[in-house]
Amino acid sequence: MVNREVHKRSIQAEEPEQEKGEMEENKCPSKTEGKPIRCKAAVCRKAGEALVIEEIEVAPPKAWEVRIKVLCTSLCHTDVTFWKLDAGPASAFPRIFGHEAVGVVESVGDYVEEVKQGDRVLPVFLPDCGECRDCKSTKSNCCTTFPFTHYNGMPRDGSSRFKDSNGLDLSHFLFVSSFAEYTVLDVANVVKISSDIPVDKACLLSCGVTTGVGAAWKVAEVEQGSTVAIFGLGAVGLAVAEGARLRGASKIIGVDLNPDKYGIGKQFGVTDFINPTYCSEKSVVEVLIHCSSPACFDQFDRDFVWYKLLVNDQVIREMTDGGADYCFECIGLASLMQDAINSSRPGWGKTVILGVEMHGSPLSVSSSEILRGKTVTGSYFGGVKAKSDIPFFVKKYLHNELNLEGFVTHEISFQDINKAFDLLLQGKSIRCIIWMDK
Repeated sequence: MVNREVHKRSIQAEEPEQEKGEMEENKCPSKTEGKPIRCKAAVCRKAGEALVIEEIEVAPPKAWEVRIKVLCTSLCHTDVTFWKLDAGPASAFPRIFGHEAVGVVESVGDYVEEVKQGDRVLPVFLPDCGECRDCKSTKSNCCTTFPFTHYNGMPRDGSSRFKDSNGLDLSHFLFVSSFAEYTVLDVANVVKISSDIPVDKACLLSCGVTTGVGAAWKVAEVEQGSTVAIFGLGAVGLAVAEGARLRGASKIIGVDLNPDKYGIGKQFGVTDFINPTYCSEKSVVEVLIHCSSPACFDQFDRDFVWYKLLVNDQVIREMTDGGADYCFECIGLASLMQDAINSSRPGWGKTVILGVEMHGSPLSVSSSEILRGKTVTGSYFGGVKAKSDIPFFVKKYLHNELNLEGFVTHEISFQDINKAFDLLLQGKSIRCIIWMDK
């Protein structure tokens, strides 16, 4: 059971659907339906520059589209990666970033039946059309009706629903663009959720936490009593630990450069911790950090350390009696992916790649490792089918099984959104909730 001393609440009795809808509709006046809405958005004009709060115009939803009022949003590493990107087809400015959020339906376009005005919803970057071969299959969550071909606009036609004060188009981001008071999404990117879950906790399930928990739950299918190694204890890595804990893993080894992550990781089931800074010269016994306080590592360039002071796979093999049953790479470095593979158990060890390689380097895997029975797989969004799996995770939270409280380290107002970037870049936050109305 999850300890919720900080955030106590009881599961509310389920309200009649009509009463819920009427209650939410009072928050979204119908007078805006079918009309453009002028509101505030955090616009990025150039790669790497601070976001600027501007007044924009949000068009009404077209057919199969939904316009939502964003209640709160949060910053993900993927936002930062694309924010820095100054070249290539995925780089488009000016742009409205943000893809992890929760909101209320303001209005819907033609042919939209699964949500209505006033419904509480999560926007998701990975479409779930429910009709294509992949969406109908249990083997994939990568929709083939709406593949990632339009990074900068709506999925059906690639056009924008945002204009700045000069009437010029603003680019979308990952089909969501939640750094705005209102946004427009395709119905395939909208998930209806229970209004019982607090909005700040629901926001976490829009991307990062769902990716990690889903990877352990659906991609790896971690079993009771199995051993798990997680390379990188950011939000996704910690969510993998939480998913592995829920699945009954007996040993969950966290690997991270930040010594503070051991204390944080224990909240999510991490049982052992390795700091790779100490693996190149120190013995196995010295690397098993249980109670000691490792020296400060702030003087190291983090990418350099991940490259040059890789975790000795022998350490994990000895800790797990031959290799971890499941390894998860959550950083995005090919060299670390290789180390994860080497740390997995021959015969049935499975490595799940969740990090996007930050330097574009290819992954090289020895054929002998594959011949020994190891498998390597990747995953978008933790293998989760948004419309069916996210409501399942919501229920896990409401039944005190899924820990979401520990992910929220900071809360700020929308006007201070650039502080969220500073906190993430400085390694001080796991998830920073950005409130639109505070």
